[in-house]
Amino acid sequence: MVRTVYIDTSVVGGLFDEEFQHWTELFFQEVKDGNYRLTVSDILLRELKNAPTNVRDYLNYLTPEHLIAIELNQQAEQLADIYLEERIVGFKSLIDCQHIATATVHNIEVLVSWNFKHIVNLDKIRLYNSVNLREGYRTIEIRTPREILHHGD
Repeated sequence: MVRTVYIDTSVVGGLFDEEFQHWTELFFQEVKDGNYRLTVSDILLRELKNAPTNVRDYLNYLTPEHLIAIELNQQAEQLADIYLEERIVGFKSLIDCQHIATATVHNIEVLVSWNFKHIVNLDKIRLYNSVNLREGYRTIEIRTPREILHHGD
């Protein structure tokens, strides 16, 4: 079964970051091999517009069968605002909250990120999921690309 995962901008950027490149390349190879379908949001696409060309253009190398496009909608905006009201993160992290909320309201099982400060952080994951449950949504798994690889390099 092909799993659908939501990626944030840090995953694409990880391809060009020495610390994360190896694991990110393996993750994208698994996408190309058909193990995952990527959910990409309009938030990600907006953020990529300001990225260096190699980062900005990377998703163009994936075929449409590897990608599902979703949008930040009113429900996700409201949920992101609740994350901020709950002070899970500061207002400067609104976009991070919007990524998590968008994946949540679109019922995506796993969000993949290299953002350890605001997203892939056990304490914050528990807080995001607490809000999700209280607001009537399911919990979301938040992992790094390395954590969800099928083969253990």
